[in-house]
Amino acid sequence: MLGRLARQQDPNVLVGFDKSDDAGVYLLTPELALVQTVDFFTPIVDDPFTFGQIAATNALSDVYAMGGTPRTALAMVCFPEKSDPAILERILAGGLSKMMEAGCTVIGGHSVRDAEIKFGYAVTGTIDPRRVLTNSGAKAGDVLVLTKALGTGVIATAIKKGLAQAEWMDAATRAMTTLNKAASAICLEFEVHAITDVTGFGLIGHAREMAAGSGVSLRLRAGAVPLLPGAQECVARGFIPGGLRSNREFAAGCVECDGNVAEAMQAILYDPQTAGGLLVSVAQADADAMVERLCAAGIAAARIGEVLAKSKPLIHVAV
Repeated sequence: MLGRLARQQDPNVLVGFDKSDDAGVYLLTPELALVQTVDFFTPIVDDPFTFGQIAATNALSDVYAMGGTPRTALAMVCFPEKSDPAILERILAGGLSKMMEAGCTVIGGHSVRDAEIKFGYAVTGTIDPRRVLTNSGAKAGDVLVLTKALGTGVIATAIKKGLAQAEWMDAATRAMTTLNKAASAICLEFEVHAITDVTGFGLIGHAREMAAGSGVSLRLRAGAVPLLPGAQECVARGFIPGGLRSNREFAAGCVECDGNVAEAMQAILYDPQTAGGLLVSVAQADADAMVERLCAAGIAAARIGEVLAKSKPLIHVAV
């Protein structure tokens, strides 16, 4: 729909909505640019405080994916008129705890009455305009690194059905409340050519954007992709979110999977993530050192594939 709108001509827009990137970037001075993003959604866990933490972590992630530093945030709240205000207070407190961890100041927001709870933030950060990391700079020969395990979408579906095991819920919650702050900072120490965070479009969807924007193809190694505990079992038991089906319907045409890649694994590659990790295209010479640094910092990073010269298919999934 955005593509149908009148085009704005502003030379200070370094990254706009036409780029399918994680956040917008606006030049202020030769040394300073703004990074801006917005994200909000309905609850995916029962605990209000945890929901607030997840929403904040998710909103901050796009700034980290560009290599920026979050500075300020505006809260966005939809809340039922007759619900307990104490629930809203806990949501806001959870979100604030993560904003404080990020060093990002909440300076206001807006609320409306709604039948369904929704919560999130508009986040503004700063960045050196000479060091903006987009999702469209991957180069043939690069190594693909993922910094969080997949599976939050299918596990959240199991939670909603009341059938998730405690181990699954705990692991998914830890992942969704872990900021990408440390991962982003470590990646910036190396020769990184492209970064995106893996969120609603799933690993395949965001990999597709990286490949198309960079004019390259990607090979993913399914066996190397880290998974949250219970992710495969959730797929096997049919806990499939609607977003996974939509992602697969949209992107499957540009993906070729080897015949020995398990169906459950194929499905998880399309699983919509909440507050997911970073997908990083890093120079081959730096890949091992970067993964080692990430793992030493307690980040579950793994090499999951390679960047190839453009060919068909756009994305090849091997075992």
